[in-house]
Amino acid sequence: MADDEKTIPKQTVKRLPDYLTFLRGKAEEGFTNISAPVVAKGLNLNEVQVRKDLAAVSESGGRPRTGYLLRDLILDIEKYFGYDNVKDAIIVGVGHLGSALISFEGFKNHGLNVVAGFDTNEKLIGTEVHGKKIFPIDRISEICKNFNVYIGIITVPDEYAQEICDIMVKAGVLAIWNFAQVHLKVPENIIVQNENLAASLALLSKSIKRHH
Repeated sequence: MADDEKTIPKQTVKRLPDYLTFLRGKAEEGFTNISAPVVAKGLNLNEVQVRKDLAAVSESGGRPRTGYLLRDLILDIEKYFGYDNVKDAIIVGVGHLGSALISFEGFKNHGLNVVAGFDTNEKLIGTEVHGKKIFPIDRISEICKNFNVYIGIITVPDEYAQEICDIMVKAGVLAIWNFAQVHLKVPENIIVQNENLAASLALLSKSIKRHH
């Protein structure tokens, strides 16, 4: 298995979450082994490509007749992404989107555990959303340090995003998942993943036009 993400093509990395979801589904169905042709058919991919992708992360490799041991293959992909070690995160901005993200159980399958939410709305502070307590903004640093949180999710209005980002960075957050539609200025050692919902919608609209 590759030890460094840079040794694996970006397109392969993008496909790995789909492989993981598919393989977990097969495991729930009772499968113990899985072959490249079955995976290729299930995900509508080229069989040769599937073999290359799985070979990039699999420590054991597949066998000609039995294929891959399903449990081991799932663990290999989880290990590559670091999903075998649950990562704690906080969400700042507990409006409709923030509340939905806090309530999303699927994060656990990808090693993400939201420990708390933060907001300026006094009606929300002190309450719980899906079992997660909501704190005031001025407690971000305290909570991050107490829980060793290194991932921050920003779902605040655009005009407050940079301020929240700065607070997170000072609190020790190293990776930020940004849903605000603004470019965040961060130190070089901070990772920012932007989710541009407007851009995604534009791509969908453009794709639809191509088919009409």
